[in-house]
Amino acid sequence: MTSEEGSHDEASPAKKVPILLLKTKSSPTDSYEEYFSTTDFSVYQPSFVPVLEHRFREETLSWLHSTVENGGFARDLPDPGTKYGGLILTSQRAVEAFTAVVAQFPLEIRHSILPASLPLYVVGPATARSLRALNLPCPILGEETGNGGALARFILSNHTNLAPPPNSQTVAAIDRAATAATQRKFPLLFLVGEQRRDIIPKTLQSPTLPPAQRIPVYEEIIYETGEMASFRSDFTAACRRNARCGAKKQWFVVFSPTGCEAMLQGLGWLDDETGRAKTGCGGRVGRSRDDGGGCDMFVATIGPTTRDHLIDRFGFEPHVCAERPSPEGVGEAIAAFERANP
Repeated sequence: MTSEEGSHDEASPAKKVPILLLKTKSSPTDSYEEYFSTTDFSVYQPSFVPVLEHRFREETLSWLHSTVENGGFARDLPDPGTKYGGLILTSQRAVEAFTAVVAQFPLEIRHSILPASLPLYVVGPATARSLRALNLPCPILGEETGNGGALARFILSNHTNLAPPPNSQTVAAIDRAATAATQRKFPLLFLVGEQRRDIIPKTLQSPTLPPAQRIPVYEEIIYETGEMASFRSDFTAACRRNARCGAKKQWFVVFSPTGCEAMLQGLGWLDDETGRAKTGCGGRVGRSRDDGGGCDMFVATIGPTTRDHLIDRFGFEPHVCAERPSPEGVGEAIAAFERANP
């Protein structure tokens, strides 16, 4: 390679707007990377700065494996030991844990232990796509809901997973109480992290609902989450690297409240004494402390939970908040902001 070619290759990324995705890159593909690398958004250069460190609970993985193996979801089997009428998976980590368990079973038996009668409820397209990669017969529902509250309302309107009634030969021998018990709704299994909101179980089991409409939910913590020790230094280094490469502006997409404080500290936007955002940060434009060239910094949040955390905890208003927690939602919010603020 000639020096001229090397110079051209090094300069070309600076023509694009860096967009730091504060998350771990999903595998085998990441929908955000794909979206911001398309023709319509080729002006952006996506990269990842992992914020969260996830650890699966081995005892829960073992329990879930045993539950699947023993027919805990297979109400289509004769005389099943069914415990659950569906699964709720609202995070990528929960899907990864479920995938790790499913992968331990031979393909030829997966359709019987995880049948088409078992709904898998998700909150967005990323989790839905990861589940579809398993090629299970289970219907994947709720990906257009966008948040936990909307998903809970969707489940209330659509979930009809009743335990099967007794067959005709045994009906006469079963008393009324036992018959009523077989008509109960199986609980939904909600695979969650250590930190989670409780809007889904509260909504589905609300005492304001008629008893017949309530859907029992069993929560099982399958992973624990914490901020990566290296996040602040990794984030600061990425920001400075983009500025040194000649970027005039860069975007940061925040996916959860975890890491918000380290992000603001790394940008120099947090007052050390008050713990609140410095005057002038947020809103239209904020500038880093040491880029020298006036690199404008913008913050986008994936949804209202993270936006409200930044406002309530730090007094920092992000520049945009996606209406939908998806690559399209984030991209549309950024595009609208830049049209309004050329």
